[in-house]
Amino acid sequence: MIKPLLHDDPSHIGSYRLAARLGSGGMGTVYLARTPGGATVALKTVHAHIAADASFRTRFRLEADAARVIGGVHGAQVVDADPLAQVPWLATEYVLGPPLDDAVAVSGPLPEAAVRAVGAALCGALGQLHRSDVVHRDLKPSNVMITGYGPKVIDFGIARALGDDRLTQVGAAAGTPAFMSPEQAGGQEHTPAGDVFALAGVLVFAATGHGPFGSGQPADLLYRVRYADPDLSGVPAALAPVLARALSKDPALRPDTGELAAALHDGHGEFADHLPHPLLSEISRRAAEVWQVCPPRLPAPEEPAVTVTSAPAPRRAGPSRRGFLVLAGAAGAGAVAGGGLWLWSGRSAPKSAAKNPPKPGPSGSGAVTSPPGPWDLLWTSGKGKADEAMPPLFVDKGIVVKTGGQLRGIDPADGSELWMFFPTFFEGRPVTDGSSLYWIGGATSDDFVVATVDTDTGRQDRTLTALSALKAPKGASAELLCATADTVYLTAGDDSAETFDRHLYAVNARTGKLRWRTALRDRKDGYGYTGAFGKVIGDRIVVGQTSNDLILSAFDTGSGKEQWRTSLTSAADNFSTPASTGAQLAHDGTHLYLGSTVLMSVGLSNGTVVWEFGRDRDFGGVVNGDDRYGPPAVKDGVVYAAEGGRGIVAVETERGELLWDTAVPDGSATTAAAPPVVSGKYLYYADQSGLGAIELSSHAYVRSLESSIRNFVLMPGKDVLVGNGTWREVDALRLGG
Repeated sequence: MIKPLLHDDPSHIGSYRLAARLGSGGMGTVYLARTPGGATVALKTVHAHIAADASFRTRFRLEADAARVIGGVHGAQVVDADPLAQVPWLATEYVLGPPLDDAVAVSGPLPEAAVRAVGAALCGALGQLHRSDVVHRDLKPSNVMITGYGPKVIDFGIARALGDDRLTQVGAAAGTPAFMSPEQAGGQEHTPAGDVFALAGVLVFAATGHGPFGSGQPADLLYRVRYADPDLSGVPAALAPVLARALSKDPALRPDTGELAAALHDGHGEFADHLPHPLLSEISRRAAEVWQVCPPRLPAPEEPAVTVTSAPAPRRAGPSRRGFLVLAGAAGAGAVAGGGLWLWSGRSAPKSAAKNPPKPGPSGSGAVTSPPGPWDLLWTSGKGKADEAMPPLFVDKGIVVKTGGQLRGIDPADGSELWMFFPTFFEGRPVTDGSSLYWIGGATSDDFVVATVDTDTGRQDRTLTALSALKAPKGASAELLCATADTVYLTAGDDSAETFDRHLYAVNARTGKLRWRTALRDRKDGYGYTGAFGKVIGDRIVVGQTSNDLILSAFDTGSGKEQWRTSLTSAADNFSTPASTGAQLAHDGTHLYLGSTVLMSVGLSNGTVVWEFGRDRDFGGVVNGDDRYGPPAVKDGVVYAAEGGRGIVAVETERGELLWDTAVPDGSATTAAAPPVVSGKYLYYADQSGLGAIELSSHAYVRSLESSIRNFVLMPGKDVLVGNGTWREVDALRLGG
């Protein structure tokens, strides 16, 4: 994903002009860069504190050498490198396609023909490495890029020559636990047979959406890798025995890359012909994205406030999830550090683990633990289950999440996957009235329909209406806003700046008949349109349209007549919006509460801004675009919101006066990902590391839970928070107090 440069990112590295960020981790940062002639490259740098370590400089040089060995057919062609620079860097071709984990998230598990084609091509890539006496040692879905011409293997941060153990610590296991070989998990020599084992695991993931040994804690994963049978549920019958042999615990029983390639594919046909259409569309989108105007560099954060109302408690001691950990177990392991180095303690497995090894599975990871705090981690699903951007939906008795163009049903009891829904095309987001699930899709954009999904089976249930029946323009884009028991609300039309012509539709949820249709706003206001959100409050639906400003409108739900319209200058832009969905709109029945450049109260009866808070406050760093305040929550006369990255503010609803504020500890930050949740004695907020908690009575920071959670919501009628985030997992936590 292309992201803005930070204020302190350099403008050039070597002769390359930096245009945007592609990602950043524990080892370094990857930039989108341009050559002097305008060509696009991916430029990888190493963090300065790591570059000071001579062994990591050597590892970085070896990474460049391994990337050159695999070449441009099977990998990202090396364009340039300087491992001796003060900040070492490596420039490679910019691969036009998604990593395999994103590809599966977009298109769902790949069809058998695609899995075989990907596998055979990857055999060719590994074979080329092995013939040069190099092993990859960290093959996993995120290190396999899918292009229209074949897969490419990337990230050789821990690749090395056979027999070369100069960079391997005693008792250290390098790699990613879910895709390690048994010998690698035990800290033994990783040979080409270990790469074959990892490749088979990658292909299981491609075919099913889950790894062969499930998910969960590193020590559990490594134990399953060494002692448990692989989970091949969902693998096509003809493919299962081929992958089972490659997943043999004994390296001598595994085929080499040549044998495996022959068993997978006959070599006929173009690679792209084997890929599903949604994946081809995603490859095309990414190819076009690189030539779009890059986002502007983010400004430097303002100085943080000198004083705070409440002194924060110190953060929980211990290493970060992103740092090195040492865990006891059959092959105790630590968390990933950049290139995937895991430290193994070498201690024996606990007796309980030896007697009752965890069962592998594609979804819920079974028994899980969380650090002390006002929560109890009930379950966590496998990776790749849910997009970070959309919070979970609660439909009937289940949970529904969105992954790329698919929907997944999640069992709220244990986090296991109940079903997947694969529409051909998927427009916008699904919505629910609590019992029915609605989506927009069709064979092509000209044939879009509003339909329901059976949440027991994951199949399309009934077509409510077609956009053509609503007299929406042919080829119009459309998005669902919200649904009630009797009406589904959506927008559709032309959203281009020159010919903006978009309408709000109310459709009878039982008959599919059009209740009413009304224009959203004038064409002249169309510049910069990025979408809409809506929520029914009493007898009106409030609709927000985001562009360079926020246009907030209210319509009578019975007639569609516009009651009021308010333009809130600088309340939204292309990088920030006061709410990602209508469900995030906070209200108390008489006023709306919004957060963006300021925290504000808007009258529901007339759209008048009643008060603003925070225009002149020192809000600390900016988290998303120009958001000073995240989407707020309101309860018992108090509005709660994240203030930049510095902490939480509590403001009274009547006049917008500050009641209290609490700063988060150094090294952490509040985010605008989700509204805070008030439950019992605590307020829970989106924290940079996952989830944070503040005690309401003392206004004191309590603790942060390190988790992938970024977007979350409270389960109706229960003190259970369900969220998803950066690792595309879904987590459920019972809130305490």
